[in-house]
Amino acid sequence: MKLKSVTESFAKVIHGLKVGHLTDHVIQRSKRMILDTLGVGFLGTSTEVFHKAGEYSKIYSSSVSSTVWGRPDFRLPPTYAAFVNGVAIHSMDFDDTWYPATHPSGAVLPVLMALSEALPPSPKCSGLDLLLAFNVGIEVQGRLMHFSKEANDIPKRFHPPSVVGTLGSAAAASKFLGLSMRNCQDALAIAVSHAGAPMANAATQTKPLHIGNAARHGIEAVFLAMLGLQGNKQVLDMKTGFGAFYANYSPKVLPDPDSHTWLLDQQDVAFKIFPAHLATHWVAEAAASVRKHLVRDSTLLPIDHIERIVLRIPNVQYVNRPFPDSEHEARHSFQYVACATLLDGAIAVPSFHKCQIDRPQVRELLGKVELEHPQDNLPNFDTMYCEISIVLKDGAIFTERSDTFYGHWRKPLSQRDLQEKFRANATKALSCHTVEKLIKIVDNLEDLEDCSVLTALLKEHSLSEMVSNYLVLNNSIINHFQ
Repeated sequence: MKLKSVTESFAKVIHGLKVGHLTDHVIQRSKRMILDTLGVGFLGTSTEVFHKAGEYSKIYSSSVSSTVWGRPDFRLPPTYAAFVNGVAIHSMDFDDTWYPATHPSGAVLPVLMALSEALPPSPKCSGLDLLLAFNVGIEVQGRLMHFSKEANDIPKRFHPPSVVGTLGSAAAASKFLGLSMRNCQDALAIAVSHAGAPMANAATQTKPLHIGNAARHGIEAVFLAMLGLQGNKQVLDMKTGFGAFYANYSPKVLPDPDSHTWLLDQQDVAFKIFPAHLATHWVAEAAASVRKHLVRDSTLLPIDHIERIVLRIPNVQYVNRPFPDSEHEARHSFQYVACATLLDGAIAVPSFHKCQIDRPQVRELLGKVELEHPQDNLPNFDTMYCEISIVLKDGAIFTERSDTFYGHWRKPLSQRDLQEKFRANATKALSCHTVEKLIKIVDNLEDLEDCSVLTALLKEHSLSEMVSNYLVLNNSIINHFQ
C-alpha cells in the first residue's frame, strides 16, 4: 500500500514496529540511556525547580496516580507525574544528548514509567514492551531532527526537546498503549500544537520545564486522541505544521517497519560526566589539560601570574555568559566552566553551588577570559572543538585542545563509569540496596516479565529519608510522654 503522507508513514512505523525489530545494539544502548536518565532524575529531585514543579502539580487530582521518583508519599496523575519527573531529569542539565542536538530520553522515560504504573495489572507490561516503546519515542525524535539542516547546529530559536521531545513522548505513549494508526496520526497532530519553547529561557529555572512539558503534553495528546479528538492528518508534511519550527524543513516518508533501521544502531548518545551544557564539556577537558602546565602536585593555581585566558570556541551566544550569577547561568557559561576547572582541576555537581560561583578567585579569573571564534569551529556538537591558551605575565603561553571529550557519542562512557554516575546520582534519593537492584534490573531489562518490579523501586525511601522519618517519629513519641 502506497502511503499518502509523511505523517501516515510515521503512524505506520509507530503502529507497526514490534519487539522483534529491536536489535541487540539498540537494546544495549537504550538500557544505558534508561539507567543514566533514572539517575539524573533521582538527583534532580533535590533541586528548587523540581520542588516548584511538584507544588504546582499538587493542584491536580485523579483516581489514577503514578509515583514521583524517590518520593513514595507523593503521587500524581500520570500526566503530572511525567511532568515532574521530566523536570527533575533536566533540572541540572545532566541528561543525555543526541545529534542532531536534543535531549532524547527525558521526554520519554517518565511517560512510560508513569503509564506502566497507572495501567491495570493485567495484561502485564514487560521489559521488552518498555524497551520497544522507549525506542519508538527516541526514533521519532531522531528522524524529525534529520529532516532539517538547521537542526544540525546548536539551536538558536527553539529548544529541541520541547519540539521533537513532545512528539517522541506522544509516539512512545501511543506505542505503549497500543493505539491504532489513525489515533497515532491524531496524537502526533495534537502533540505538534503542544510543542515548542524559546531558547530565551535557557540558563533559567524555566528551561527544565521544557522536558517536563514535553513528557506531559505527549501523554495528553495521546489521551485526547483516544477520546476521538482529531488533528491534521498531514501535520508532519506541512511547512505550516511541524515545519513551522524549522526554516529548511524537508520531511521524507519512512520505510515500512520490516525494513526499518534504527538511528540508535548507527549513532550512540552522549552521557555527561558533570551537569552543564554539552558544549562546556569540551572546555572542561581542554582546561584540565592546560592546568597541568601550571599546577604541580598540590600547589595552587598561580592566578596572579595569569595575564589572559583565551577560549577558542564556537559562537554560541546563550553559552557566552562572562559573569554568571546563578547555578543555571553557570551551567551555560563557557567562561565559568573554564575558570572553575582551572581552579579545582575538575567539575562536579557541587561546582555549581552559589558559594562556588561567587568565590573571589573565580570572579578574578572570569575577568581574564577572552573568547575567539575560529571560522572552522562551527556551532555543531559533532564537529566543534575547544582550544584554550593561558598567557602568563612573563610571556609564556600554554595551549591545549579538546576535539572529543570523554562521554561524547564518539568516546562514550564505559559501562562501569555509567553505573558509577548512576550510583552517585540515585543514592541522593534511594538506599544503596535499592540502587544496586535498579542497576541489575535495567541491565537485564529485556528479560523482565513485569515492569511493576521496576516501578516499585522508583518510590522506595532513601536511607537518609528513612532515618529522618524515624527520628521525627521517635521525637514525637518522646514529646508525647513528657
